[in-house]
Amino acid sequence: MAEYCNFQKRMDEYSKTLALDAALPMTARRRSRWAHLPMLALLTILSAFAPVAAPASAADLPEPTGKVVLEISGEIANTNRDGVAVFDSAMLDALGRHVVTTSTVWTERGPHQFEGVLMRDVLKAVGATKATTVKAKALNDYQVEIPVADFQRYDVILASSLDGKMLTARDKGPLWIVYPRDDHGELADERMDQRWVWQLNRLELR
Repeated sequence: MAEYCNFQKRMDEYSKTLALDAALPMTARRRSRWAHLPMLALLTILSAFAPVAAPASAADLPEPTGKVVLEISGEIANTNRDGVAVFDSAMLDALGRHVVTTSTVWTERGPHQFEGVLMRDVLKAVGATKATTVKAKALNDYQVEIPVADFQRYDVILASSLDGKMLTARDKGPLWIVYPRDDHGELADERMDQRWVWQLNRLELR
Protein backbone atom coordinates (compact mmCIF):
# COMPACT_ATOMS: atom_id res chain seq x y z
CA MET A 1 0.00 0.00 0.00
CA ALA A 2 2.90 2.38 0.77
CA GLU A 3 4.40 1.72 -2.67
CA TYR A 4 1.07 2.52 -4.28
CA CYS A 5 0.81 5.83 -2.37
CA ASN A 6 4.33 6.83 -3.48
CA PHE A 7 3.48 5.93 -7.07
CA GLN A 8 0.30 7.99 -6.95
CA LYS A 9 2.20 10.94 -5.47
CA ARG A 10 4.75 10.84 -8.31
CA MET A 11 1.97 10.73 -10.89
CA ASP A 12 0.33 13.78 -9.29
CA GLU A 13 3.65 15.67 -9.35
CA TYR A 14 4.18 14.77 -12.99
CA SER A 15 0.68 16.00 -13.88
CA LYS A 16 1.39 19.33 -12.19
CA THR A 17 4.64 19.62 -14.15
CA LEU A 18 2.84 19.09 -17.42
CA ALA A 19 0.33 21.77 -16.47
CA LEU A 20 3.17 24.24 -15.82
CA ASP A 21 4.75 23.34 -19.17
CA ALA A 22 1.57 24.33 -20.95
CA ALA A 23 2.06 27.91 -19.75
CA LEU A 24 5.62 28.16 -21.20
CA PRO A 25 6.51 29.57 -24.65
CA MET A 26 6.61 26.92 -27.37
CA THR A 27 10.43 26.67 -27.55
CA ALA A 28 10.85 26.39 -23.80
CA ARG A 29 7.96 23.97 -23.69
CA ARG A 30 9.71 21.59 -26.12
CA ARG A 31 12.93 21.65 -24.08
CA SER A 32 10.99 21.10 -20.86
CA ARG A 33 9.06 18.18 -22.31
CA TRP A 34 12.23 16.44 -23.48
CA ALA A 35 13.70 16.92 -20.00
CA HIS A 36 10.82 14.97 -18.46
CA LEU A 37 11.03 11.97 -20.75
CA PRO A 38 13.25 9.91 -18.37
CA MET A 39 10.75 10.48 -15.57
CA LEU A 40 7.85 9.50 -17.85
CA ALA A 41 9.62 6.28 -18.81
CA LEU A 42 10.25 5.48 -15.14
CA LEU A 43 6.63 6.08 -14.19
CA THR A 44 5.46 3.88 -17.06
CA ILE A 45 7.62 1.03 -15.77
CA LEU A 46 6.45 1.55 -12.19
CA SER A 47 2.82 1.50 -13.27
CA ALA A 48 3.26 -2.08 -14.44
CA PHE A 49 4.12 -3.09 -10.87
CA ALA A 50 1.57 -0.91 -9.11
CA PRO A 51 -0.46 -3.02 -6.67
CA VAL A 52 -4.00 -3.86 -7.72
CA ALA A 53 -6.71 -3.72 -5.10
CA ALA A 54 -7.92 -7.18 -4.15
CA PRO A 55 -11.60 -7.90 -4.77
CA ALA A 56 -13.81 -7.49 -1.74
CA SER A 57 -14.45 -10.72 0.10
CA ALA A 58 -17.79 -11.85 1.49
CA ALA A 59 -18.74 -9.90 4.57
CA ASP A 60 -18.10 -11.86 7.73
CA LEU A 61 -20.65 -11.92 10.53
CA PRO A 62 -19.99 -10.13 13.82
CA GLU A 63 -18.93 -12.19 16.80
CA PRO A 64 -21.72 -13.09 19.25
CA THR A 65 -21.52 -11.35 22.61
CA GLY A 66 -24.06 -13.53 24.36
CA LYS A 67 -24.76 -17.24 24.65
CA VAL A 68 -24.67 -19.01 21.28
CA VAL A 69 -28.10 -20.44 20.44
CA LEU A 70 -27.59 -21.46 16.82
CA GLU A 71 -24.72 -22.84 14.73
CA ILE A 72 -24.89 -22.95 10.92
CA SER A 73 -22.42 -24.89 8.77
CA GLY A 74 -22.05 -26.26 5.24
CA GLU A 75 -22.74 -24.30 2.03
CA ILE A 76 -22.43 -20.80 3.49
CA ALA A 77 -20.33 -17.81 2.45
CA ASN A 78 -20.36 -15.75 5.66
CA THR A 79 -18.83 -17.11 8.86
CA ASN A 80 -17.59 -15.82 12.18
CA ARG A 81 -15.99 -18.81 13.91
CA ASP A 82 -13.77 -21.55 12.46
CA GLY A 83 -15.66 -21.87 9.18
CA VAL A 84 -19.15 -21.83 10.69
CA ALA A 85 -21.66 -19.12 11.57
CA VAL A 86 -22.81 -18.82 15.18
CA PHE A 87 -25.60 -16.62 16.48
CA ASP A 88 -26.70 -15.39 19.85
CA SER A 89 -30.27 -14.21 20.43
CA ALA A 90 -29.43 -10.55 19.81
CA MET A 91 -27.88 -11.34 16.41
CA LEU A 92 -31.00 -13.23 15.34
CA ASP A 93 -33.28 -10.44 16.55
CA ALA A 94 -31.23 -7.94 14.57
CA LEU A 95 -32.32 -9.70 11.38
CA GLY A 96 -35.89 -8.61 12.07
CA ARG A 97 -38.76 -10.12 14.05
CA HIS A 98 -41.76 -11.70 12.35
CA VAL A 99 -45.03 -12.99 13.83
CA VAL A 100 -46.80 -16.19 12.79
CA THR A 101 -50.22 -16.88 14.28
CA THR A 102 -51.18 -20.52 13.90
CA SER A 103 -52.43 -23.62 15.64
CA THR A 104 -50.21 -26.67 16.06
CA VAL A 105 -50.64 -30.35 16.87
CA TRP A 106 -48.52 -29.90 20.02
CA THR A 107 -50.25 -26.94 21.68
CA GLU A 108 -53.75 -26.59 23.12
CA ARG A 109 -56.38 -23.89 22.68
CA GLY A 110 -54.91 -22.47 19.49
CA PRO A 111 -54.14 -20.55 17.48
CA HIS A 112 -51.02 -19.19 19.17
CA GLN A 113 -48.72 -16.30 18.38
CA PHE A 114 -45.14 -17.29 17.58
CA GLU A 115 -42.46 -14.67 17.05
CA GLY A 116 -38.96 -14.96 15.63
CA VAL A 117 -36.78 -14.40 12.60
CA LEU A 118 -37.70 -15.60 9.12
CA MET A 119 -35.68 -18.61 8.03
CA ARG A 120 -34.98 -17.06 4.64
CA ASP A 121 -33.46 -14.02 6.38
CA VAL A 122 -31.15 -16.30 8.38
CA LEU A 123 -30.00 -18.07 5.22
CA LYS A 124 -29.45 -14.72 3.53
CA ALA A 125 -27.31 -13.53 6.46
CA VAL A 126 -24.94 -16.49 6.08
CA GLY A 127 -24.82 -16.28 2.28
CA ALA A 128 -26.44 -19.64 1.66
CA THR A 129 -27.12 -18.97 -2.02
CA LYS A 130 -26.10 -22.42 -3.28
CA ALA A 131 -27.81 -24.62 -0.71
CA THR A 132 -30.92 -26.59 -1.64
CA THR A 133 -31.41 -28.55 1.59
CA VAL A 134 -31.17 -27.78 5.29
CA LYS A 135 -30.52 -30.48 7.85
CA ALA A 136 -32.06 -29.19 11.07
CA LYS A 137 -30.70 -30.68 14.29
CA ALA A 138 -32.05 -30.40 17.83
CA LEU A 139 -30.65 -30.60 21.35
CA ASN A 140 -32.38 -33.98 21.77
CA ASP A 141 -30.56 -35.29 18.65
CA TYR A 142 -33.68 -35.23 16.48
CA GLN A 143 -32.84 -34.20 12.93
CA VAL A 144 -34.68 -33.80 9.65
CA GLU A 145 -33.91 -32.52 6.16
CA ILE A 146 -35.95 -29.55 4.90
CA PRO A 147 -35.96 -28.17 1.34
CA VAL A 148 -34.71 -24.58 1.18
CA ALA A 149 -37.65 -23.94 -1.15
CA ASP A 150 -39.96 -24.13 1.90
CA PHE A 151 -38.43 -20.94 3.26
CA GLN A 152 -38.96 -19.07 0.02
CA ARG A 153 -42.53 -20.26 -0.42
CA TYR A 154 -43.72 -19.90 3.18
CA ASP A 155 -43.03 -17.48 6.03
CA VAL A 156 -41.27 -20.11 8.12
CA ILE A 157 -39.70 -18.66 11.26
CA LEU A 158 -37.21 -19.62 13.94
CA ALA A 159 -39.54 -18.86 16.81
CA SER A 160 -38.00 -17.76 20.08
CA SER A 161 -41.22 -16.76 21.83
CA LEU A 162 -44.73 -18.21 22.19
CA ASP A 163 -47.63 -15.93 23.16
CA GLY A 164 -45.19 -13.30 24.35
CA LYS A 165 -43.07 -15.63 26.50
CA MET A 166 -39.51 -16.60 25.60
CA LEU A 167 -39.09 -20.27 24.80
CA THR A 168 -36.77 -22.36 26.95
CA ALA A 169 -35.47 -25.91 26.52
CA ARG A 170 -38.35 -27.09 28.73
CA ASP A 171 -40.99 -25.74 26.35
CA LYS A 172 -39.45 -26.51 22.98
CA GLY A 173 -36.93 -23.66 22.94
CA PRO A 174 -34.71 -21.85 22.65
CA LEU A 175 -35.61 -22.03 18.94
CA TRP A 176 -38.52 -23.74 17.23
CA ILE A 177 -39.03 -24.01 13.47
CA VAL A 178 -42.63 -22.88 12.94
CA TYR A 179 -44.64 -22.99 9.72
CA PRO A 180 -47.70 -20.78 9.05
CA ARG A 181 -49.86 -23.91 9.17
CA ASP A 182 -53.25 -22.20 9.32
CA ASP A 183 -52.52 -20.01 6.27
CA HIS A 184 -51.83 -22.89 3.86
CA GLY A 185 -53.96 -26.01 3.75
CA GLU A 186 -51.12 -28.16 2.40
CA LEU A 187 -49.12 -27.54 5.56
CA ALA A 188 -51.69 -29.41 7.68
CA ASP A 189 -49.96 -32.67 6.86
CA GLU A 190 -48.06 -35.14 9.03
CA ARG A 191 -45.06 -35.04 6.69
CA MET A 192 -44.84 -31.26 7.09
CA ASP A 193 -45.28 -31.54 10.86
CA GLN A 194 -42.01 -33.49 10.96
CA ARG A 195 -40.21 -30.30 9.89
CA TRP A 196 -41.29 -28.41 13.02
CA VAL A 197 -38.01 -28.95 14.83
CA TRP A 198 -38.04 -27.70 18.41
CA GLN A 199 -35.01 -27.28 20.67
CA LEU A 200 -33.21 -26.41 17.45
CA ASN A 201 -29.52 -25.58 17.82
CA ARG A 202 -27.83 -26.46 14.49
CA LEU A 203 -28.44 -26.07 10.79
CA GLU A 204 -26.35 -27.76 8.12
CA LEU A 205 -26.71 -26.32 4.61
CA ARG A 206 -26.23 -28.65 1.64
